[in-house]
Amino acid sequence: MKKISGSFLAALVLVSGIQLRAELANGVKAIVSDAVITYQQVEQSAAQSVELLRRQYAGQPEVFQKKAMETFNDALELLVERQLILNDFKTAGYNMPESVIEEEIQQRIRDRYGDRKKLIKTLQGEGMTYEQFRQQEREQFIIRALTYKNVNSEIIVSPQKIQAFYDAHRQDFNVPDQVKIRTVVLNKTSANPGQARKRAEEIVSKINEGATFREMAAVYSDSAAKNQDPAWVDLSVFNKDIAAAATKLKPGETSDIIETPDACYLVFLEDKKTSRVKSLTEVRDEVEKYLLTQEQTRLRKVWIDRLKTKTFVRYF
Repeated sequence: MKKISGSFLAALVLVSGIQLRAELANGVKAIVSDAVITYQQVEQSAAQSVELLRRQYAGQPEVFQKKAMETFNDALELLVERQLILNDFKTAGYNMPESVIEEEIQQRIRDRYGDRKKLIKTLQGEGMTYEQFRQQEREQFIIRALTYKNVNSEIIVSPQKIQAFYDAHRQDFNVPDQVKIRTVVLNKTSANPGQARKRAEEIVSKINEGATFREMAAVYSDSAAKNQDPAWVDLSVFNKDIAAAATKLKPGETSDIIETPDACYLVFLEDKKTSRVKSLTEVRDEVEKYLLTQEQTRLRKVWIDRLKTKTFVRYF
């Protein structure tokens, strides 16, 4: 398969001459049966992803060039696959009444635009005619229908497959120790750095006298989350001093004062769940979805490869 060269993409990215871009826009990138895929079509298909890459790798031109080339080639391959499917519909004798397609198109208009008037206004802003829109939607309907027939309708993920995958990947479903903790955060000030420690000692004294940790946190803590109920979290989300203190606590216990250069902390362990492996019941939907996706990918590749063997395809 002929792919886009690095030098070609470098020119694509770095050269902005009007004449060159006009030549590229008219260039043919592939032929599928009697359908031509142009450079402009591939560029339009990849444009949004390439722009995201441009922002993501703004300071890494070589990485951007590599990623953009991969994205461009992926877009080209998807357009080739699209034409393979449409060509198969045309040549294999499939019968899909235009009335069914028209009904689907009208439903799409109602769902996305509300009515035809709003659709036309939107299309005018995008430089597209209604006829082009209708043809695009017709092709999408055909592609969805044939994909369902050749891929989705063939997929069966049995309970045995789910069980086998779970047994082979149990380590992937491990949940580390999780805790619900409350904290009192007392930030130090440059004017009086010892004040935080003194205030922490006062809070410990009040807790020993019967005050609740929740009350003390609500009144004294400098944390923005002081009034929020804690959620289950991994200890790894906390700094090492708080995590070490929480590890030693039992539910309902308060830590000693934890002092760092910037603040003093008190930690209250509200509840704890020890490390465990999620049960199959908990992850069944996740496993089934993963296996479905894997099987869809496999079956789609088999289908597209089969179409390529019986269709003229040429890359440029």
